[in-house]
Amino acid sequence: MTLRVTAGRTSVTVQDDAVAHTDEALGRLTYDGVPAALMAKNASLWGPDATGRAAGRLGWVDAPETSRRLLPELTEAADRFADLDHVVLAGTGGSARAAELIAGAGGADLTVLDGTDPHEVRRALDDRLDRTVLVVSSKSGRTLEADVLRRIFEHAFQAAGADPADRIVVVTDPGSPLEATAKETGYRVVLSDPEVNGRFAALSASGLLPAALCGVDVERLLDEAAAIVPALRLPYDNPGLTLGAALGAAASRGRDKLVITDGGSGIPGLAGWVEQLVAAATGKDGKGIVPVVVEGPATQRARPGGDLLSLTLGGRSAGAGLAVAGPLGAQIALWQFAVAVAARVVGVDPFDEPALRESRAAAASLLRGSEDGAAPTLIAGEPALVDGDVEVHGAAELFHGVKDLRGALDAVIRAVPDRGHLAVVAHLDRVGDAAAERLRPLLARRLRGAPVGFGWGARSLHSTGQAHKDGPPGGVVLQLTGAAREDVPVPGRPYGLTALQLAQAFGDLRTLRSRGRTAVRLHLRNRAAGLAQLESALGD
Repeated sequence: MTLRVTAGRTSVTVQDDAVAHTDEALGRLTYDGVPAALMAKNASLWGPDATGRAAGRLGWVDAPETSRRLLPELTEAADRFADLDHVVLAGTGGSARAAELIAGAGGADLTVLDGTDPHEVRRALDDRLDRTVLVVSSKSGRTLEADVLRRIFEHAFQAAGADPADRIVVVTDPGSPLEATAKETGYRVVLSDPEVNGRFAALSASGLLPAALCGVDVERLLDEAAAIVPALRLPYDNPGLTLGAALGAAASRGRDKLVITDGGSGIPGLAGWVEQLVAAATGKDGKGIVPVVVEGPATQRARPGGDLLSLTLGGRSAGAGLAVAGPLGAQIALWQFAVAVAARVVGVDPFDEPALRESRAAAASLLRGSEDGAAPTLIAGEPALVDGDVEVHGAAELFHGVKDLRGALDAVIRAVPDRGHLAVVAHLDRVGDAAAERLRPLLARRLRGAPVGFGWGARSLHSTGQAHKDGPPGGVVLQLTGAAREDVPVPGRPYGLTALQLAQAFGDLRTLRSRGRTAVRLHLRNRAAGLAQLESALGD
């Protein structure tokens, strides 16, 4: 059986046994008038407990039209910084991933710093600093990562003899502390829509400004998004409603692991953006969808229990599941609508992120010094095992009798329950330590069907980490940290990026364990050697 809904060049396909459940959910959603209510920004769609929060976070619904008023301002900003061809974005979460997606789809060179690894930040500082413009993006104006990166680049610009006011542009909500700071220092400010949640901010100033500075035609993106909006208002033949119904119905029936493959979308980074949106919007209250991006259909085996749903972006689904295709702007509007619908079907608030708030608070508490101005003391604790360049940190009972790294990894694999999943979170350098990504397929092969996800440090903390902590039970997190060859001090703070990165990792572990999740940390005393050792231990 196949259900296919199209709108212009955009299509959603539902296959096999997912069709009947999708049709049932579609009937309920249509009867309840959900498409019209969502497009009218009805904040009561997710229940009375979510109404207050949703009321101030639905501006994304009409962003394909309302964001057009930004176009003159974006053009003016691009003209102002036209001589600076290295655009660096300091931001976090969905808005940073969206900017990266839009820039990448446009073939533009955007350096995204949404983590705190000192090697990654040092590389950005050493790359064409004399031609760099920094975009500091934080809707609340209180995001820790954005603040420390702004301080670091301010200092670097001043040391190079450049006026930071000529190199920094800020995106934030009106009235935020960051807006006040920017005005005091003379930075260019582009205000974001306070009624657009950061996770849904792709078509707002947060997602559009960095891409516009890179020369991307963002008006075309808005045109693509606007073209699908009429179809999203329909009670029938609505691709967004169909996709949301399919996702929500599958999760409600236990098919709550979404295995995402790019089958030829032609849009680099789309799978990762979809992953973070689905995870953060639906993974809470012990329910939701755990998305996992894999390299190709052959890398994820089916397994008994029926908890996997496949999603192919571009082309056709390789098996039972979903396929979505279309231009980027239309897909952004489609996915935001669909995920909001899926959250209603599952019964969660798509705009709440309780685990993220707790992880942020835990990291902040670890960074507080013992006295004013004192550097924080981060105590890692004694490892359960040390093998070569890898320290194993975790519950002693998990590693009882284990003698080496291979045995420790076997113990982690055994800890993944039936219908569970494993998430690898690497608080490392996305470029310099890219070998860490090779661990995902190796672990997936050893797990024989259980989905294995991979994410980078703070990037994961601000997105998929919500589902790891508060989503469906059965998740195990394998965290990677590593010794840094150098530190980058944070001006005005008693710590550098090395301490900040470790505090984020430790805070994330604290939050995971407070929720009863199994979490293990592997610390690499030497990053390259430790990663090579892990690959060897996972080999045949």
